Amino acid sequence: MEAYFDNAATTKAASEVVDIMMKVLSEDYGNPSSKHTKGLDAEEYIDNSRKIIADTLKCDAKNIIFTSGGTEANNHALIGTALAYERTGKHIITTAFEHASVNEPLLFLEKKGYEISFVSVDNEGHVDADELKSMVRDDTILVSVMHVNNEVGALQDIKKLSEAVKSVNSRVIFHVDAIQGYGKYRIFPKKQGIDLMSASGHKINGPKGSGFLYKGDKLKTFPYLYGGGQEKGMRSGTENVPAIAGLGAAVKQMYDNLDDRRRLIIEVKQALIDGISEIEGAVFNINRSLDANVGAPHILSVSFEGVRGQVLLNALQDNKIYVSSGSACSSNHPQISGTLKAIGVSEKLLDSTIRFSMSFENTVRQAEYVVKVLKEQIPVLQKFKRY
Repeated sequence: MEAYFDNAATTKAASEVVDIMMKVLSEDYGNPSSKHTKGLDAEEYIDNSRKIIADTLKCDAKNIIFTSGGTEANNHALIGTALAYERTGKHIITTAFEHASVNEPLLFLEKKGYEISFVSVDNEGHVDADELKSMVRDDTILVSVMHVNNEVGALQDIKKLSEAVKSVNSRVIFHVDAIQGYGKYRIFPKKQGIDLMSASGHKINGPKGSGFLYKGDKLKTFPYLYGGGQEKGMRSGTENVPAIAGLGAAVKQMYDNLDDRRRLIIEVKQALIDGISEIEGAVFNINRSLDANVGAPHILSVSFEGVRGQVLLNALQDNKIYVSSGSACSSNHPQISGTLKAIGVSEKLLDSTIRFSMSFENTVRQAEYVVKVLKEQIPVLQKFKRY
């Protein structure tokens, strides 16, 4: 049996996505900037996908800017906003366990003279609204908070945090990295106080190289790319029509079936929790109550005392089980997870952690197979534990 449990890294493209991308590539391949029929047909795919996404967010289509993925969306949101509002202030707040695509742009801005403050998270991965509120100043221009943490699945109360920030300074721009949350939850930016929101296609059974940035009305950001003025001047460059069409198809099939898919994912997650809880030395990060409804439905982080995460990952791979030891985007630069440190995971467990991440295509039977292999492998690997 094969069990792919690394869906937070990337998902398999849905059949509807593959079909529409192939049609665009082979039949409707015109440049959307061209004014002939082929170009207009290509432009229609873009308009349709923009409307599909906007409908899920209950916003206008004009609020959606297509990007090459979550990383570009985050960079545009952070750097573009910081530059646009630098005369107002240069203070930015973020959390202690953001993704690299947020941390790295902020480090860049820090080198350019911006001040970056980090709000802490508790051992369940939650930001305290009062602490965040206390950090907001007159010169604060931007707050960036991850909706769902990509490593442990911690879920933030975005509306509560936004209200706390804006109660001190209503001018602050509130950005949400929703790359792991979009497609798992119904998100309504205007209702929840979100000014900017990033999302990625390949986390929701869409194509890699696709994503979008939601930008609220009357909000200023500097363009991230300059050239032909596509995306209303916000993102120049010939649009990736196949990827955008695929993204629209992925969003539609995800949100048309959201409740059923969430239920299936939670069933699989609970089966993993029930089985893994019987393994000696297993420690759940943020799911200590053994309830699959805690945190995001699709992410489960577990530390196995006495077993290095990479060693266990390899052992599971030998059994055709595919998981991650952390964020896929950090795999090229291995290091101890800042997320695990931020939520207070003990030193001895920092390099002993595995992330299981589910999709609606996973089954309880696959989860039971994973548990079976873990029960076989963990005792053997613990015999070689380091002290």
